Amino acid sequence: MKKVIIVDDEKSGRTLIKEYLESHPDLVLLGEANNGVDAVKIINEFKPDLVFMDIQMPGMNGFDVLQHLEELPQIVFSTAYDQYALKAFEVHAVDYLLKPYTKDRFDTAISRIGEVKQIVPLAEEHIHQKHEFPERIIVQKGTKYVTLSTSDIYQIEAYGDYSKLHTVSDTFISNHGISVLEEKLNPKHFLRIHRSTIVHLDKIKEVVKYGKSYMIVLLNQKNVKVSRGYADKIKALMF
Repeated sequence: MKKVIIVDDEKSGRTLIKEYLESHPDLVLLGEANNGVDAVKIINEFKPDLVFMDIQMPGMNGFDVLQHLEELPQIVFSTAYDQYALKAFEVHAVDYLLKPYTKDRFDTAISRIGEVKQIVPLAEEHIHQKHEFPERIIVQKGTKYVTLSTSDIYQIEAYGDYSKLHTVSDTFISNHGISVLEEKLNPKHFLRIHRSTIVHLDKIKEVVKYGKSYMIVLLNQKNVKVSRGYADKIKALMF
């Protein structure tokens, strides 16, 4: 008998897995969660053998959940996005179900679980090493959450406890403050130039001397002032 937890922010996704589990009486469902925070709580409480895990969820994605687990169960990722497949197997996932999937495909994943001789130290490298920097992120636009390529970001602006992410034609809201985003985004591409501003280096058109500091002109023609406290970061890039 294996204890099972289902984590998916969509009710239809959880319902489908529960339906498919009915033909596997050796897999006992202990509970389910519709977000990453609740997933951490229920997994740490019930210590399941197997977790069916969605990846893209508001607040905390499936990979983030792994970092907060006291014990690491076997994981079958279940997601509508194929770009995470390689990363899923890098963290030793048993399988990767790409939605929509059939009962036969689900049963194949279950058969792979049986082939595992012992619980693999899932995501051990992911937990003990630094995350790779994301190429796509989930941000808020109005009442919806959408995916955004980090390469499309021109400027990040502090917005209270949140941040505004500006592209060439739109603005999105991040749930994180600007200092958190500074840590999460690749420093090879993003540079903090003010306590309230980060810019994408690839979007800089030119840098103009401005008093004892600089003014950055972005490719969208917007001017962004570099505060004196961050001027040395600009100087360090000058050759």
